[in-house]
Amino acid sequence: MKTKRKPPSLQKKKDEVNKKAIVWTAVSFVLLIIVIILVIVLAQAGNR
Repeated sequence: MKTKRKPPSLQKKKDEVNKKAIVWTAVSFVLLIIVIILVIVLAQAGNR
């Protein structure tokens, strides 16, 4: 008798989604840092 195996496609999709989520989070974090730095630099330039 053969035992039924579930296709591993679900696990792969989950990993793919997790990787995309990590990439999007990293990109958002970096953009947020850049925006904050720009605001600080512009504020410093305005004070001079």
